[in-house]
Amino acid sequence: MKIFMIGIGGIGMSALAQLYVHAGHVVSGSDRAESPTTKLLKEKGILVAVEQKAENIVNDAELIVYSDAVPEDHPERVEGRRLGIRELSYFEALGEVSQGMNAVAVAGAHGKTTTTAMLVKILKDAGENPTAVIGSLVPEFGSNFVPGGDLFVVEACEYRDHLLKLSPNVLVIGNLEWDHTDWFKTFGDMQETFRIAIGRVPEGGAIITNPHDPNIAPLLPSAKAQVVDYTKESVPELQLIGEFNRMNAQAAKAAAKYVEPALSEEVIDSSLASFKGTWRRFEKKGETKNGALVYDDYAHHPTAVRKTLEAVRSHFPKKKIVTAFHPHLYSRTRDLMEEFAQSFGASDEVIIAPIYAAREEPIPGVTSEVLAEKINQYGGKAVAVAGLDQALEKLRSFDAPETVIITMGAGDIYTLADKLI
Repeated sequence: MKIFMIGIGGIGMSALAQLYVHAGHVVSGSDRAESPTTKLLKEKGILVAVEQKAENIVNDAELIVYSDAVPEDHPERVEGRRLGIRELSYFEALGEVSQGMNAVAVAGAHGKTTTTAMLVKILKDAGENPTAVIGSLVPEFGSNFVPGGDLFVVEACEYRDHLLKLSPNVLVIGNLEWDHTDWFKTFGDMQETFRIAIGRVPEGGAIITNPHDPNIAPLLPSAKAQVVDYTKESVPELQLIGEFNRMNAQAAKAAAKYVEPALSEEVIDSSLASFKGTWRRFEKKGETKNGALVYDDYAHHPTAVRKTLEAVRSHFPKKKIVTAFHPHLYSRTRDLMEEFAQSFGASDEVIIAPIYAAREEPIPGVTSEVLAEKINQYGGKAVAVAGLDQALEKLRSFDAPETVIITMGAGDIYTLADKLI
């Protein structure tokens, strides 16, 4: 089958593209700009157009798959409908290709990517043959896609109820907090999506979670499947910092033991101890010319920001911590403004880039300047800048051996880390 993918450079879309090719389909696609993922796809022989236009859609395409960032009136989607080509969203397509496979879905507010990558690494190190779609590039795999057999490990996002498009036999829920506030108007709405997902896991499957978490416990009575408490697992010393990564490792270990009961503790712990992390998850980029350490992290929710910075402070107690943050979405920034303002306490200096709009239009009164002011009201030291170039210039003014610089957020802020080194 010939498949065209709109927004093919997205982290999930690029993994799905590789899965389609692995299954024998002919894949091409488009995106707005070059990125590490489009480069990876081109290296794998997948044709990627970086100019999105109707002419990219040809009538021999049999399926169009589009990412969430692509609106209904996008010229390529419009042309596809004119030509009568079947159309699926990313998660609809993912749900379709996973039918008939033994699916393990890794969900939750934070840590999905790390938990998924850890689980896949454990299975591969143990000689198993999983297929996997991971929400980041994993150095050990050289990709965000791992080709394999019928055991399908997939990172599952709750946004727009995408989690409900999947039919997993095992559902891992690491934690739960209100997010995607443009879709879930209340935390209760988000919990309802997870309650439905829990209830759909079949009796012979498992829910792997922390049943003591007050945000998760009320949802578990809907479960027909066995509930497995991952907090009972012991894990070795990790290369990744932070208690949250120990919890990710516990969840991955519990899932691995459930999926493959014969796995030994020694094999699992050895795999976890050697796990080096993934792209944009507190990834060490290198050093500046003057010796400042440079890290990059994807954190874009207040809890992830706070816990990451607290872990950095614990790991580097005597260094000056400078954070350049790229707020992601106007709605998230508005609805979690107070939480964001209180999440930078472990950082000595905070540089706030303009809000990364992604799929949204600006919301009046919601700006990086307002966030910076709020941070300062809570005792922080923050400044808003006009753009990424100005953020880079500001970061360079802190270049010194005693400094740790962190670029943080779901937007393009990661590009500054490479420029700094």
